[in-house]
Amino acid sequence: MKLIDSFLDYMRYEQNCSQLTIIAYKEDLSQFYQFVEDNCDEFDVTLIDSDIIRDWVMLLMSEKFTATSVNRKLSALRSFYKYLLRKSIVTADPLRKIVGPKNKRPLPVFLREKEMNELMDDVDYGEGFIGVRDHLIIEMFYMTGMRRAELIGLRDVDIDFSGQLIKVTGKRDKQRLIPFGKELEDSMRKYLAERKAINNQIDQSFFVDVKGGPLSPGQVYRIVQTNLSKVVTQKKRSPHVLRHTFATTMLNHDAQLGAVKELLGHSSLATTQIYTHTTFEELKKTYKQAHPRA
Repeated sequence: MKLIDSFLDYMRYEQNCSQLTIIAYKEDLSQFYQFVEDNCDEFDVTLIDSDIIRDWVMLLMSEKFTATSVNRKLSALRSFYKYLLRKSIVTADPLRKIVGPKNKRPLPVFLREKEMNELMDDVDYGEGFIGVRDHLIIEMFYMTGMRRAELIGLRDVDIDFSGQLIKVTGKRDKQRLIPFGKELEDSMRKYLAERKAINNQIDQSFFVDVKGGPLSPGQVYRIVQTNLSKVVTQKKRSPHVLRHTFATTMLNHDAQLGAVKELLGHSSLATTQIYTHTTFEELKKTYKQAHPRA
């Protein structure tokens, strides 16, 4: 265990890893240490080979650990052996040919068009500033596909009514332009009129609370969750569900995958392709519902 302790000190003090990371590494490496102790004569890092590690992975899988958990444990072990190689304690990496189990990526949760139409047109959001604002937040997510942090970060100057464009600042401060139509423009202008009426804006944020300050992530989450609960019973009712709904709706209406990628602000087309699986699942459901012999 001394080598593991020295590795954890290295990660803590030289690599500046968080306390949570250190705790996770310690748990994973201690678990591996115990496995080797139980199945080998001793824990000797120079004698551990790929067969031992594969046996450990097989044990973890038999104990119903998820692929994500197993890959996390392998990642900790890889970092440990990189440290041992750097210190010349070992001369070879036994994990070099180890491939972890494939993670099952769940399909995105989204609302169907009928549910979105009900959410946009039939749900009662209340009167005045709060009602208009909350409806616009739902509409903004659905019509632009932006992330929660991007919506919170919007400023008045980011809205170009003449060009019908919204400038969004995404991850790593990467900016993109999202077009909008007449319906969203009317909703934004209505909201701005209500916001002006409360006459106490103290922040440059586009979306504010009743005191004029910026909205918190928790506030936005609750606004979405509360209103989605009025039309769906599914467990996930977050802002990201509306982002998924935007992407799925675009692809279901023949939008090009590359265009959806740009609108969502994805850096890789592979990230956007998950929505093609979603639309195919929707196609299968339609087929089974509509074909008499399906």
